[in-house]
Amino acid sequence: MKVPKRLQPLLDDGLIDAVVEQLMSGKEAQVYVVRCGDELRCAKVFKEAQQRSFKQAVQYQEGRKVRNTRQGRAMAKKTRYGQREQEQAWLTAEVDALYRLVDAGVRVPKPYGFVDGVLLMERIVDADGETAPRLDDVALTAEEARIYHHRIVTDVVRMLSEGLVHGDLSEFNVLLAADGPVIIDLPQAVEAAVNNSASMMFARDVNNMRAYFGRFAPELLETNYAREIWALYESGGLHPEVELTGHFAEDTRKADVRGVMTVIEDARREHAERMEALARREEEDTGRY
Repeated sequence: MKVPKRLQPLLDDGLIDAVVEQLMSGKEAQVYVVRCGDELRCAKVFKEAQQRSFKQAVQYQEGRKVRNTRQGRAMAKKTRYGQREQEQAWLTAEVDALYRLVDAGVRVPKPYGFVDGVLLMERIVDADGETAPRLDDVALTAEEARIYHHRIVTDVVRMLSEGLVHGDLSEFNVLLAADGPVIIDLPQAVEAAVNNSASMMFARDVNNMRAYFGRFAPELLETNYAREIWALYESGGLHPEVELTGHFAEDTRKADVRGVMTVIEDARREHAERMEALARREEEDTGRY
């Protein structure tokens, strides 16, 4: 096939040896199968900002690290330099997330490098060695649904234990490989500790997976892993080997409004007494002089 313009520099530099075929074209990137020596890999070519339909929503960018204060100020002011830096931060977010998640034991494509907006990564295949299908394109037995749902929940726990939330997880962003589900497409991944929308995104991710697998194993629709896992994360009790129940007991205790108001009133009284004492001391000091 004709070599795409964005992949020609990788061919020239010997990072890839041939472009085999285009695999898919999505809202933010085009993916090609490429040959690297004796191995087939994938090259994800990110689209330019103006061509992407998945916008860099503010909620995804919140809390992302910047190299220095100058970069942060420029991005906040949306200067030309700041927009370029923001675009680069968006492009490298998936690369950074993949390296972190591979190290954490999450089943994601292994990255091999990132050059000029092109991500080289593992090609995910099925049992026949063909490109693995998306979950949305397969039908599962109830038992398969239960097994794969458990694996996805295990991986989102590992992700959150690493401090990351996928942010756009659904059956369209999971491939079914020979060894089970593989989570893909992470440019919008967010840092859980510093993004105010992280809990909402996490719940949406987990509940999307519950709804999908629940089509084949309806009992999964009665689970509430999202609330259970997030509660453990907030309390500091989340770790990759945590045992989950799939249930979450809501706190039905009534708020002690009277007790809270008493504490507030006591604080106000103590503050007023301190201010009165301070005023008296100032008057005494003035009288001396």
